[in-house]
Amino acid sequence: MIRFSHASKRYPGGYDALQDINFHLSPGEMAFLTGHSGAGKSTLLKLIALIERASRGQVIVNGLNLAKISRRKIPYHRRDIGMIFQDHQLLFDRTVFDNVALPLVIRGLSHQEIGKKVRASLDKVGLLNKERAYPITLSGGEQQRVGIARAVVNKPPLLLADEPTGNLDPELSREIMSIFEQFSQVGVTVLIASHDIDLITHLPYRVLTLKNARLSHDSGATTAQTSGTY
Repeated sequence: MIRFSHASKRYPGGYDALQDINFHLSPGEMAFLTGHSGAGKSTLLKLIALIERASRGQVIVNGLNLAKISRRKIPYHRRDIGMIFQDHQLLFDRTVFDNVALPLVIRGLSHQEIGKKVRASLDKVGLLNKERAYPITLSGGEQQRVGIARAVVNKPPLLLADEPTGNLDPELSREIMSIFEQFSQVGVTVLIASHDIDLITHLPYRVLTLKNARLSHDSGATTAQTSGTY
């Protein structure tokens, strides 16, 4: 699903955000990406989503060499990726329903299809009864669940999360991780950037550790078993 082969990212001015990164995530695998602030976690996720391009080496996602994807085709690549952020990036003047529906509206789906998909997605994260609420009225954990529902409403095969529990207490963090586990169990590949070492070490998943722009440790692959439906 994801393969980095000697991938590096150098920004203008000579700053190396990533250097010679090599790893492979299998379809349905859930893994954590950790490291100190500035180690390159967010940059690595940006390379996968083609928010940034690698300066050297290869990044291959779902069999596609991202270096060969034209700018015009980037939006089509991103349709297969659900992105989840620490700050949720919700529209506070829109309802929960409208926030989750946004990717489907952009794709031009019918109102009937949008309604069906949005409610199914909200049901997955336990917020079906909040579809008419506004994000400002929700707790931090509920807002993060809305962000997850929006990310998975298209049923993408890949989820990327950048510090999704950074603003949450330990109990809510575990709840959010449980949601990610559920998606992994039905075949979705999940890569989570997090500095929450206490949480990560209590979960039975692969950990990729970045240090000074390099992959300093890889705890080893543990491919998720797929079952059920998504």
